[in-house]
Amino acid sequence: MDGDTFVTKDGFILNTFGYEHPDDRVFAFLKYIPAKYRELFNVEMLERTWCFGDNKLFRAEKLYTAKNYQTFIEAFRKNFPDYLYYDPCRNKELITAPLEKIEQLFVPRDRLVWLQNLPKHDSLQQKALDIINLISEESGVRLCDLGLHGSIALEMHSPESDIDFVVYGTENFRLVEEAIARLVNEAKLSYIVGNRIEAARKFQGRYQGKIFMYNATKQPEQVKEKYGAYRYIPLDPVRFQATVCDDTETMYRPAIYKITNYKPIDDQSELDLEQIPIQVVSNIGLYRNVARKGSEIKVGGKLERVESTSSGEVFYQVVVGTATSEEEYIWPII
Repeated sequence: MDGDTFVTKDGFILNTFGYEHPDDRVFAFLKYIPAKYRELFNVEMLERTWCFGDNKLFRAEKLYTAKNYQTFIEAFRKNFPDYLYYDPCRNKELITAPLEKIEQLFVPRDRLVWLQNLPKHDSLQQKALDIINLISEESGVRLCDLGLHGSIALEMHSPESDIDFVVYGTENFRLVEEAIARLVNEAKLSYIVGNRIEAARKFQGRYQGKIFMYNATKQPEQVKEKYGAYRYIPLDPVRFQATVCDDTETMYRPAIYKITNYKPIDDQSELDLEQIPIQVVSNIGLYRNVARKGSEIKVGGKLERVESTSSGEVFYQVVVGTATSEEEYIWPII
């Protein structure tokens, strides 16, 4: 499932991306790089380090830029080619992990149970439990529909680490979102709002001086995607304004915004009516949940023709996060 974290036999730590995968591997993005391989990955690293057992780890300063993704691909190609996969559905090379390479798996739902059952907790672990319990009580979302993510879940946290938790399911996510808003009004929590994306998402805040953040993962029964069901043909870059008409899956990754009222920006020629995109799909987690139904958004991305491999159905979408350009975004119009 999207957001599950795993450690490979080579010591890399990756997060699963999305919900559709080939039979023998999973699509993923690289989160932590073992110190012994640092020089193989020519990207700026954070000064801070992490430790997973005896394995010292580094993390790229910017995880999700197109340039860094291509740098990761080149490093894997030269040194660990098994992590690359040519995806015939998208006609491009992507970072994956073969199932045979996965050594340990950390599922957020299971890691919360693990933390609850620990006989003793350090101060950060206890704060994580306290805020999750508080939000469960305020929202009515059961603890079994919440999960623990990030460094606490991997037992590689330090006192300065954040609290990162997961909400399973669309309805549960909206209930948690509303509960956090009430707790902010009661001054039990506070939002961190440094820019318009954070102001729109309201996914990050403070609890008793500690930063927390939360995101959504689908429930197993919500997963309808099947790898190979569609082919994706990239067309042209587009920039436009549109209205969100369905926000049911905007909180997930990929985030899907159904749209209407397509209006091109910067004197772009009008698309043929049959090529008007019906949805915007963001592969970049930053652009999850940035707009609700009825909201206006500005989008920069790559137009794609999507073809069903079984029925012949054709539709168009715009993808944000193709790893080919830094000029891809979803900006809420506030």
